[in-house]
Amino acid sequence: MLETLRLGGNGGDVTVGKLEWLSHLSRLKEVDLSLTNLSNANDWSQVISHLPLLQKLSLRHCDLPSISSSSLSLANSSTSLTYLDLSDNNLPSSAIYPWLFNVSSNLVSLDLSSNHLKGPIPEAFGNMKAIQELYLSDNLLVLAENQVRGDSGLNEIGKLPDFSVLDLGYNLLNGSISTSIGQLSNLLVLRLAGNSFDGDVISEAHFSNFTYLQELDLSYTSLTLKFNSGWIPPFQLSQIKLCSCKLGPGFPDWLRTQMDFLLVLEYLDISASGISDSLPYWFWDKFQGLPYINMSFNQISEFVVIGTINLSKNKFNGSVSPICNVNDEGSLALLDLSNNQFSGVVPDCFGSFSPLTALNLGDNSFSGSLPSSLGYLISLEMLSLRGNKFSGVLPSSLQNCAKLKFLDLSDNELSGEIPMWIGQKLSSLVFLSLQGNQFRGRIPHQLCGLKNLQILDLSVNKISGTIPPCLNNFTSMAKKVSLDRRIEHHILDTGPRFLSLEGVYGEPIWIIEVRYVDEALLTWKGTKQSYPQLGLLLAIDLSCNKLTGEIPEELISLQELVVLNLSRNHFNGKILQKIGHIRQLEVLDLTQLQSFDPSSFSHNRGLCGPPISPNCSMVEPPRGKPAVGSEEDSDEFMKWFYTGIGLGFAVGFWGFCSVVFFKRSWRHSYYRYMDNAKDWVYVTFVLLKARLVRRIKGPSTR
Repeated sequence: MLETLRLGGNGGDVTVGKLEWLSHLSRLKEVDLSLTNLSNANDWSQVISHLPLLQKLSLRHCDLPSISSSSLSLANSSTSLTYLDLSDNNLPSSAIYPWLFNVSSNLVSLDLSSNHLKGPIPEAFGNMKAIQELYLSDNLLVLAENQVRGDSGLNEIGKLPDFSVLDLGYNLLNGSISTSIGQLSNLLVLRLAGNSFDGDVISEAHFSNFTYLQELDLSYTSLTLKFNSGWIPPFQLSQIKLCSCKLGPGFPDWLRTQMDFLLVLEYLDISASGISDSLPYWFWDKFQGLPYINMSFNQISEFVVIGTINLSKNKFNGSVSPICNVNDEGSLALLDLSNNQFSGVVPDCFGSFSPLTALNLGDNSFSGSLPSSLGYLISLEMLSLRGNKFSGVLPSSLQNCAKLKFLDLSDNELSGEIPMWIGQKLSSLVFLSLQGNQFRGRIPHQLCGLKNLQILDLSVNKISGTIPPCLNNFTSMAKKVSLDRRIEHHILDTGPRFLSLEGVYGEPIWIIEVRYVDEALLTWKGTKQSYPQLGLLLAIDLSCNKLTGEIPEELISLQELVVLNLSRNHFNGKILQKIGHIRQLEVLDLTQLQSFDPSSFSHNRGLCGPPISPNCSMVEPPRGKPAVGSEEDSDEFMKWFYTGIGLGFAVGFWGFCSVVFFKRSWRHSYYRYMDNAKDWVYVTFVLLKARLVRRIKGPSTR
């Protein structure tokens, strides 16, 4: 006789009607129909209630219909069901609670996460005397009297001594957490993330009985964890998730105890936790082998190296040479040291980090040449070195990083010609920015091989020659294709760890998933803006170079192009019409515009036609006369610009390459203000500026 039936894992592609046929398999002990479309199986509760030997039932993500009142009268209260998973079904409380509490007498594990449960946590949960695991995350549950203390269902659950997993994450819980939660002395997993315990304080009294606790997730709760100095927790955690909790200002000393026992800490997230302290002396010895750590968005100083690392947006300074001492053993997948105060030369020791997927050293003060050992990072998909002082040519070894999707080398002092191998070997690139360097020579036609490219920024360099006509090979800009909305890295780690009584079909496992999103920075209307959703922005910026010739007719093919900036070059001829289109995009906060802004073509003295001028009947300027956008007039124009600040007319100055002339902090504040100016103010000012410059330069060029 059939005892086990597993039809799950079909991705919702299989639709099953009525389940009456299932009731004839009376010897079934385990049924798994997860990810099967059961939207028409309105008899599911009746059938399940008449399988007398059923112990395990998984109907996760089955689009289950609500239970009718007639079904409730047929329910069998003597069921032997011990394991029940009804998660991801959008079931309302009124449909599931009456049936559930009629079949719950022997339940050990219950998963109702990601449904439409509303209101207070029912006290009837406290009648499930055998329950050990309860998953209620991603619902709309609240607490009676708006607090955990008092006559609430959670308080009743706290009286069950065998409870091992309590997951109430991402509901509407608020108020205070009573120390009575500590009655769950056998708890392995406590997950209260994503609730609103604003201002509540957690002390050692809440945790004093959690001897067996392994996973603690209080992320995004704004809880304050305040422990007495020298407190030693009774537990040994394998996962600590405290993002946005208040742990500071001092570094939490109790973390020191979490590496003292046999169970190894594998996940530590104390990001955005208000720490403004230096790392303690014991940190390096304790956490050197940690697979994942996130301490970003704090004010931590001093630097040490550990496993998978995100230490961005802190105040680390000095050298990063300690990374060479990491015994990686093939596990380091993410290294983000961006937005700190590191300086000096980056050591040439990346040869042992071949599994690295994302490397972000942006917005520091690194200098010197790029290390050639970057070429060993053959798994690298994201490389950001922007906002430093790197110099010299790009090492040819970088062409070995064939999986690169995101390459940002902007705002450095790199020089030489743009290598041909970027277009030949890095064919997976979606984002390429070399903006704000000292690259010379021509744009290599090999770049046309980057068919997946969504953003190309070569602005503010010394690039000369003509635009390669083959840029129309950028498929993502020429055709409506399905684009990645963001470049997101999913870093998985698995291993043998006991988290669940049942695991997956009796095989206990654990999985850690880390999501890391690359954000594009693009200069738009004079200020750098961040775009995490790349698929909404298709852009080419070649402004502030020495490009010449006519704009190639082939660019007309780029019908999906959203942003085009060719300003401040030496182009001539007629401006092509119908190059791309600007659509209404939330990411740009634009209204419907039907053509590119005049600033896209400004400061190219040889260009004519809309939107610069009505037609091309005007006489070409003498060949010997420098273009308005050339280097010779920049100093003179800056004198007028600074004078204009005092006169109050310097607004809407979008087309100018401000990155060359302004210090970063002043420039950002200034352009945040200017970005709100109206288009007509900008056009008026550009025309006035052009007349002034022509008058100034006129006598010297006659």
